[in-house]
Amino acid sequence: MNKAELVTAISKRADVPAATVDSVIAALGEEFVDALTRGDKIAISGLLTLERSSRSARTGRNPQTGETIEIAASNTAKLTAGSNLKKAAAAVPVK
Repeated sequence: MNKAELVTAISKRADVPAATVDSVIAALGEEFVDALTRGDKIAISGLLTLERSSRSARTGRNPQTGETIEIAASNTAKLTAGSNLKKAAAAVPVK
């Protein structure tokens, strides 16, 4: 599902104009970015938790040449599925 499909689905489910849903999703994305920049943790109960995570500097290996390289420390976004998402995923039969 892409953003346009999500906007349409939410618009129909909530009986709200698609333009309103699109604005809310855009604002939600901006707030996620701002919160991660501040170092805040976002928790939507049962759905997801989003937080900034740090990776330490480490030694790696170039897979093509085998050469040892130093990988700098960095920050990343960590998304953890909430209980409702985990239950939904677990309910789908494995193919």
